[in-house]
Amino acid sequence: MEKFVIHGGKPLKGVVTISGAKNAAVAIVAATLLCDEPVVLENCPQISDITFCLKILSSMGAEVVSLNNNKVRIDPRGIINPKVPYDMATKMRASSYFLGALLGRFHEAHVALPGGCDLGDRPIDQHLKAFTSLGADNYVEAGEVHLSADMLVGSLIYFDIISVGATINAMLASAKADGYTVIENAAKEPHVVDVANFLNSMGANIMGAGTDTIKIHGVKYLHGVEYSIIPDQIEAGTYMVATAATRGDVLIKNVIPKHLESITAALRRIGVGIEEFDEAVRIYDKGELNKINIKTMPHPGFPTDMQPQVSTLLTLAHGASVVTDDIFTNRFRYVNELRRMGADIVVNGKAVIINGVDRLKGAIVMAPDLRAGAALVIAGLAADGETTIGDIHYIERGYEGIEKKLRGLGADIVKVEENKYSQSGSERNA
Repeated sequence: MEKFVIHGGKPLKGVVTISGAKNAAVAIVAATLLCDEPVVLENCPQISDITFCLKILSSMGAEVVSLNNNKVRIDPRGIINPKVPYDMATKMRASSYFLGALLGRFHEAHVALPGGCDLGDRPIDQHLKAFTSLGADNYVEAGEVHLSADMLVGSLIYFDIISVGATINAMLASAKADGYTVIENAAKEPHVVDVANFLNSMGANIMGAGTDTIKIHGVKYLHGVEYSIIPDQIEAGTYMVATAATRGDVLIKNVIPKHLESITAALRRIGVGIEEFDEAVRIYDKGELNKINIKTMPHPGFPTDMQPQVSTLLTLAHGASVVTDDIFTNRFRYVNELRRMGADIVVNGKAVIINGVDRLKGAIVMAPDLRAGAALVIAGLAADGETTIGDIHYIERGYEGIEKKLRGLGADIVKVEENKYSQSGSERNA
């Protein structure tokens, strides 16, 4: 096991470059299954979730070759069995995308119910509704989802709730279906658009991605392509918040400012200085941080994946803030960890109530999930003294080289083996 050890109180300064979007990349890697020729993906983030997705493809018979640190060639033609190994599928949430991709290619799919961060109940009923609409039968047995169809036929798919995963899976399954598909109440997130753009670059006919109605004319053949994944808006937002929390001055490069609009708007309300450029944003200190109330919403609203980070920033703002997030039920498990660091923050139903304090203090904490772990890194960077963060494998699921990038901005952060730097549970709970 590895940990991060942070000596906080140092303003972040300098330039950082954002990696490819994790939420787009995990879906696009699965989507390569639909291609009838090899595919090259650029700006592919070096994170554990992507490494695992590529291992799944390799285990199924695809040829996967790393061309450089962020460029990979995938030839899916060797895959003949529409089944993801059970133990691999249960390790991550994004394995659900193999359902739509395998169904679209083979008209059959066998994938275990997905795992990933424990953020509460995340059912796949809307995914199954889409597959059924296209003509697939489904059943779940022994924790594994089984799909089959004699043929997939375009249809109207209406989602009862907005679901990014179900929207992407519906696009994957219908890209090569026979006829015309309409997806209504679709998710509009940037990574949904990126998956559609990737499919279109291979010859798919998808219109309306980024709106609540997506229209798809099925095609028979998808050709090879070299495609660059969009920058990661959540990684960018995390560095924006980290800079604000440490009262720093950082230029964040390789971003699409439009994708950051809801994050930028919230930070400006808090009192953070922001300059926007064509493919970069600068974050700088303007003085006192202000309280705000904020509620997470589907895109273009404030993203749930940024809720723990902005809540951490608000622990250092003047006054009382309320942050509401009813998208995932277990999104507030970082609160007890922040309290160890001196934050005045409590959970009230589907919200956290935050009374700002002057300083946070270093402590021994554990990352409960990916974004909560990033929030604790931010807290450690801003805190006085030393912070040790355990279970950092969650953080490494979504942030490429986070400790190296932060050190490049002047942070005092190192990754160490537990046996080289450890504290007993009794010390942590003291």
